[in-house]
Amino acid sequence: MPYSRLPLACLLCLASVFAWADEHVAVEPSAELLASLHQGGYVFYMRHGPTDTSHPDRVPVDFDDCATQRPLSDEGRELMATVAEHMARHAWPIEDPVLVTPFCRTQETARILFPNKPQQIDELLRYTAAMTDDEKRPVIEHTGKALSLPVEGSANRMIVAHGPNLADLMDYFPAEGTLVIFSPLGEAGYLYRASIPPELWPSLASQAP
Repeated sequence: MPYSRLPLACLLCLASVFAWADEHVAVEPSAELLASLHQGGYVFYMRHGPTDTSHPDRVPVDFDDCATQRPLSDEGRELMATVAEHMARHAWPIEDPVLVTPFCRTQETARILFPNKPQQIDELLRYTAAMTDDEKRPVIEHTGKALSLPVEGSANRMIVAHGPNLADLMDYFPAEGTLVIFSPLGEAGYLYRASIPPELWPSLASQAP
């Protein structure tokens, strides 16, 4: 749930502002939100770029061998390079390191987006789609914590991970290459703010500095 672990009083307060029927409906970022991202304090969750579905993940996957994993497609690499250009124009501060999963497609996406930033592999952000319910449980819990943990300083946390993880966490399955924006609320959980799918970036160009 996007309001996961929020106390009842907070939930009632938020319900007066946000329609419950729209909990899991992706919304476009407002100009005010885009401007506030320059101050930092948000969590960005980027689903990896578009992939080549003709090469599915092998079971079991070997994290040290990209040939056993579904890769980014050539079109996906080009698309994420375009997204990288748009993000660079907005110049939102991103903290080091960028958090990625053990899969090659998330690490490659992060390299395309932020070629000069270090990466940190987080094993507990790994792909949940091929897991049992028992295997998913710690990953889902950890993903929620990564979205909830306050961001220190004036940067934004960047996570490059997988769509099924968010689907398991909050019933929201973003398209490949989509940037999802959250406000971390610490012990209270996290608040979904907006999504930027790849095709939306051109319309936001006028709001870049």
